[in-house]
Amino acid sequence: EVQLQASGGGLVQAGGSLRLSCEVSGFTFDDYAIGWFRQAPGKEREGVSCIGYSDDRTRYADSVKGRFTISSDNAKNTVYLQMNSLKPEDTAVYYCAADPSNCIVTPQGRYHAMDYWGKGTQVTVSS
Repeated sequence: EVQLQASGGGLVQAGGSLRLSCEVSGFTFDDYAIGWFRQAPGKEREGVSCIGYSDDRTRYADSVKGRFTISSDNAKNTVYLQMNSLKPEDTAVYYCAADPSNCIVTPQGRYHAMDYWGKGTQVTVSS
């Protein structure tokens, strides 16, 4: 059974940092691309960042580029999202998702459909 477990969310002041973790199981980690997505109250879900499975190519939405960094630890079957210089507008539920073909996040935050989704973790940034 494919499972993705996101963790690491919390409450932080503007300018602070958090690191989210996405631990995956039930599939071969190296065969899937994994991404982070978020949904703020009253807004559509948007793509945040992706990491490819074949070349570790990373993609970011413009809204987080330069502040967020995605990385993976294949030995731990875990993908991380390091979030620095957090802003109140980063407040959202963050989800990780996996797909065997690809993970695409455009600069505008649009994204390619993903096959598997985990439950989200809440990130709240206070001003």
